[in-house]
Amino acid sequence: MEPASSPLFVGQRREQIFPAFSPAHIETARHFGGPVRQFSPGEIVFALGESGAPAFLVLSGSIEVVRRDGMGHGAAITTHGPGQFSGEIGQLAGSPTLTEGRAGPQGCFALPFSVSQLRALLIGSAEIGEILMRAYILRRVALFESNAGIVLLGPADTPQSLQLQNFLRRNTVPHAVIDPKVDVEAAQFIERLGIAQDELPLAVSPDGALLRNPTETTLAYRVGLLPNLEPHQTFDVAIVGAGPAGLAAAVYAASEGLSVLVLDARSFGGQAGASARIENYLGFPTGISGQALMGRAFAEAEKFGAVFAIPVEIAQLNCGKEPAPNWGILAEPAVAESRKPTKKLHLDGDRCVQATTVIVASGARYRRPGLSNLSQFEGRGIYYWASPIEARLCLGREVVLVGGGNSAGQAAAFLATHAAKVHMLVRSANLAASMSRYLIDRLNALPNLELHMETELTELSGDAVGDLQAVRWRHRRTGHEEEHAVRNVFLFIGADPNSGWVRQCGVALDEKGFIRTGADLTPAALGVASWTECRRLPAPLETSRPGVFAIGDARAGSVKRVSAAVGEGAAVVAQVHAYLARDEREPLYSAARPH
Repeated sequence: MEPASSPLFVGQRREQIFPAFSPAHIETARHFGGPVRQFSPGEIVFALGESGAPAFLVLSGSIEVVRRDGMGHGAAITTHGPGQFSGEIGQLAGSPTLTEGRAGPQGCFALPFSVSQLRALLIGSAEIGEILMRAYILRRVALFESNAGIVLLGPADTPQSLQLQNFLRRNTVPHAVIDPKVDVEAAQFIERLGIAQDELPLAVSPDGALLRNPTETTLAYRVGLLPNLEPHQTFDVAIVGAGPAGLAAAVYAASEGLSVLVLDARSFGGQAGASARIENYLGFPTGISGQALMGRAFAEAEKFGAVFAIPVEIAQLNCGKEPAPNWGILAEPAVAESRKPTKKLHLDGDRCVQATTVIVASGARYRRPGLSNLSQFEGRGIYYWASPIEARLCLGREVVLVGGGNSAGQAAAFLATHAAKVHMLVRSANLAASMSRYLIDRLNALPNLELHMETELTELSGDAVGDLQAVRWRHRRTGHEEEHAVRNVFLFIGADPNSGWVRQCGVALDEKGFIRTGADLTPAALGVASWTECRRLPAPLETSRPGVFAIGDARAGSVKRVSAAVGEGAAVVAQVHAYLARDEREPLYSAARPH
């Protein structure tokens, strides 16, 4: 169970990963950092697992950086010399450090940068910001690819292990997975600690802390994805959902000085983050993986100071009492209070956060076919995304993929590079009605992919331990049925809007559950309580509750594309600014709203 070879970083990108700042850069950086600190030879500069550790710019001497895991293994990473910065992308969120730094043989003089000082430097100097952000992102990638960070001990293919692996991977948290069935040292470690089988997987932090069969939430606290949210703190904007729309809104709002909280129930990136390759996004002619694209957006939002809390479920939205406004339908009302009401988001675990505005970017939930025993096989052969983790389970096997949209096409093309054969089941008779032409042409060129048009999944069957073993499907027009020994099925049959949590706040939905905004809101949808006496019209992306906005896939009438979601995320911030700046006592429109 040896760690990856050391040093971790070699090759042509070393100068980008460990840049040395010029004297001019160092002089600029001095204006942003704290007082110079001196460290004796061998003294710890930053400890492994330390939360909120400063980044350090070495002025003289050196800092020797190593990584360790909770199993007692270590590896040298690099030695920072004069003009070099410590840290990686987790530094921007104050996450627990994945490495340890000690002063070199001659000691060290270094300039410390707290989280806020580091962000100020990245924004205050565009040249330094570009160099340092590139280095920090590449360092995280290298740590991720070298299996640094937390170690998951236990069988790699159990539903619990797969769930945690996907959670860590989707949130770009470096980790390793070690199966005690094939690793003697891991088996001995588990036996020595007296860990029972139902306590696996065991999560071992780099600092040695142990979590027995943890939940995603418990693991998130350990790796720094869940901050301690103060119930009395009020953010300018709370964004619910960290998909393309939510991340875009976070970047633009935070970069314009608003205090931003982003909440997501699983990971940043949404369904786009699960795409193996996006080839029709502007500016990427060779394509880019959804994880890479969303990872860049996530880092950009953190750079500008957006606070992320993942995973968090929203139990209820309380919009508070709105000021009484009028948009010309009724007689002139009494002068309303201009103070904006605070919205409260009630979270799982009896937590609560407050914000002056809320942006609903909660996207959609995966649809599930109406099979009685479907839930029995979720995580044991039924999957709703196709990541490298699931792809490894499919090596040399036949698999089934259900769906006919772009996401299904991308997943099918990706799985075909691992599986012996991909059976793609599509309900419709015309794939061109739901999939881009370039993807259709690609699928038709794959020798190990078979399209089954007008076909639906009808039956699942498993073995004695509960793993999927076989599936049956039926041609909808002829009724012909087939059964195949297939152990992995991927469902990409679309999604329904994730909007149920806004109903209690009185946010108007259409007949399919999508959130109505702007011109789509009729007087009946607006309701007496919120807008009957309002002095202005809702903004284009504003819901039936003033100060609550909706963007992306959850919004009625939205274009279900990554680029469209990003555009709405950018556009909504201007409307949030207008809401925050507006005095509700001043009329925006004098004429009655036509409908």
